[in-house]
Amino acid sequence: ASISEAAPVTQLHTALTLKELALMLNVSIQALYDLRSQGRGPTGFRVGRQLRFRPAEIDSWLQRMEEEDLQRHPHRSA
Repeated sequence: ASISEAAPVTQLHTALTLKELALMLNVSIQALYDLRSQGRGPTGFRVGRQLRFRPAEIDSWLQRMEEEDLQRHPHRSA
């Protein structure tokens, strides 16, 4: 990607690590790996060997998960 296509630096510093995301959601790192391997996890990107997740992607992923849950369990209240 060229410099003009790269995300603004202000967005990069807010990207969460896998560990931070797991702590935020109170789930194991393995649970996130499992969801990603099933195609149900958040979209991330690698910096070296570490995964990073942008807050906007986390929000949209959580929204998708909520919608999927509502479709599976339409009569449950939040």
